[in-house]
Amino acid sequence: MARLPRGLYAITPDWTDTPRLLTAVAAALQGGARVLQDRNKVVDAAGRHEQAGALLALCRQQGVPLIINDHLDLALAIDADGLHLGGDDGDLNAARAALGPSKLLGASCYNRLELAHAALIAGADHVGFGAAYPSSTKPNAVHAPLSLYRDARAALACPIVAIGGITVDNAKPLVEVGADNVAVIGGVFETEDVAATASVLAEMFIK
Repeated sequence: MARLPRGLYAITPDWTDTPRLLTAVAAALQGGARVLQDRNKVVDAAGRHEQAGALLALCRQQGVPLIINDHLDLALAIDADGLHLGGDDGDLNAARAALGPSKLLGASCYNRLELAHAALIAGADHVGFGAAYPSSTKPNAVHAPLSLYRDARAALACPIVAIGGITVDNAKPLVEVGADNVAVIGGVFETEDVAATASVLAEMFIK
């Protein structure tokens, strides 16, 4: 089974301007992002497919896996490297069966370790917990404290992704307690120098 690369996990913002998006993603990859998730929630199906295909080409050039958020059909259609599902976004068993063993499959587990155990049994190969910090993307999200990431690291053998309100100023404690990845949207893409910001976050994983 595939394994999620450790490091900065960049997630695309809700931008309809595809050239702008590709420029910013290229900068994030240049800065050291090890994973990209396509999460655009505002484009229609045609726009989603267009952006995903362009992002996949860009990721292939850089040797970085592209994970599609929510849309199994899109992940299969473009032969993306993986899929991420939230708690209400689809069945993990069915997704694993459709994707096969070679693709990445992540699951949102919020602040509940028992959800992570269930997700791994159902076929996920990595799990995400959050929100680590208050998040502008999901302002009503439950809080996942640092202690949860520490407990998850002790209990789970799979990659652990931290998400929610993460920036260059608060990411380090998550890495120190055992997060394999920090998933970041605004903390990368809403900064003045995307490549430089991505580089700072990426360097936190270098020991």
